[in-house]
Amino acid sequence: MSHKEIQECLAVLKQGGLILYPTDTVWGIGCDATNTESVEKIFKLKQRNDSKALICLVADDRMLKKYVKQIPEAAFDLMDIEDNPITIIYDEPQNLAKNLIAKDNTIAIRIPNNDFCFQLLRKFNGAIVSTSANTSGQPTPKSFKEIHEDILKGVDYVVNLPDVKIGTKPSSIIKLSHDGKVQIIRK
Repeated sequence: MSHKEIQECLAVLKQGGLILYPTDTVWGIGCDATNTESVEKIFKLKQRNDSKALICLVADDRMLKKYVKQIPEAAFDLMDIEDNPITIIYDEPQNLAKNLIAKDNTIAIRIPNNDFCFQLLRKFNGAIVSTSANTSGQPTPKSFKEIHEDILKGVDYVVNLPDVKIGTKPSSIIKLSHDGKVQIIRK
């Protein structure tokens, strides 16, 4: 992991730019999750309808509490027992860009198991959007080499770790409601 790459990402994120970076699942397009204009840039780049919510990454439980009013106990249990990357959809998000929050007032958040992401999130000290590096309707790239040129040109900074070993599939997504209802969105 490169200190230089982290510093470059931080500079771009703080200026409202977009980064292309490796996560624990797939290569992601990211921005400051509190910056409405940056989130809008991602929707435009992906040619995606803004009614389709995006995922954010946070470094740890402490950071999660900054963005979700009330975290169900089941969320901590799921994170403890699940070996594969898991994104949880929470009710009542807070302190995030309004266009990042789904119409039903929920937000999808993952704590990645990836050193680069962890260091970046810790140093940024905030949530970062993470959406697959493809345009809407196109297959999710399984490696850096599969990322389309439009995506590479459409971001402000590409992390120079193209050979980093990451997962090849998106995370599982589970929705946890305050009423105790659990719904599997993507396995």
